[in-house]
Amino acid sequence: MNRIFSGIQPTGNLHLGNYLGAVRNWVRMQHEVECIFCMVDLHAITVWQDPADLRRSTREVAAAMLAAGVDPKKNIVFVQSQNPNHAELAWIFNCVARIGWLNRMTQFKEKAGKDRENASVGLYAYPNLMSADILAYKATHVPVGEDQKQHLELARDTAQKFNNDFGVEFFPLPEPVIQGAGARVMSLRDGTKKMSKSDESEYSRINLTDDADAIALKFRKAKTDLFPLPDDASGLEGRPEAANLLGIFAALSDQTRDEAIARFAGQSFSDFKKELTDLAVSVLAPISAEMKRYLEDTAQLDAILSEGAHRARAITTPIMAEVQEIVGFLKAQ
Repeated sequence: MNRIFSGIQPTGNLHLGNYLGAVRNWVRMQHEVECIFCMVDLHAITVWQDPADLRRSTREVAAAMLAAGVDPKKNIVFVQSQNPNHAELAWIFNCVARIGWLNRMTQFKEKAGKDRENASVGLYAYPNLMSADILAYKATHVPVGEDQKQHLELARDTAQKFNNDFGVEFFPLPEPVIQGAGARVMSLRDGTKKMSKSDESEYSRINLTDDADAIALKFRKAKTDLFPLPDDASGLEGRPEAANLLGIFAALSDQTRDEAIARFAGQSFSDFKKELTDLAVSVLAPISAEMKRYLEDTAQLDAILSEGAHRARAITTPIMAEVQEIVGFLKAQ
């Protein structure tokens, strides 16, 4: 049976890009294949996190996923740190993966910046933890965006090397699930940059916690240009903000971007933004309200996550027992 694993970092509010690029696709996939969804808090602490903020963000991300329609009875939804098998397998993969492989990881270079000597070891080695996240469940498929393809290749290389080193056919080589339209939502303030939780400007993103007034204000302030909306896709060349807003409308309305272009050809941004705002509110307001309900009852939310962690460990514990046997660890008496 195909099994999908996907994780999301619990750092800051989820935004429209997370919803269109990941969460909405998870909701759709859950009806087709076995899915395991994880708040990857071990990844989050590769850079320093305030403990209270981390706990709050973990609950917020979980609430957003459930509010968006991820079914915790149909799928496994849990917090990474509540299954220690992830960290155990990550250490084994630290001893399988090669330093040269990690040196080629572009995200470390981007996140560490110029001061790499002061970056944490965890930030450098976290691709091995990502491999462990996937392979601890023998997941066969992983939803990925452009910025994660390299890490999935590392997971495949690590699985292959483990199998070759120990002469087994144990770990599958996970395949990517390429995300469709809306997977790359850009900043509302700069159409050349990806929408991000870390952007200093709140006006750069639509948070899933935003109410209708906040959504309307942010779209009204969204950067545009001086020209009407184009008649065809060629008219978007050199107009990243127009391309971004049309792409958002297309994704929220389940249309292609060409269909959105045809609908608004020649119109002013002011008229287009009104329709975009109404659409966004109709899609996101129910999610925001349901998130609020979950976050007002954290005991219920924590219970859902605890049950998910129990089910996750039930899958990985026998897999890890086999890994320990393959590697040559003595069994505890």
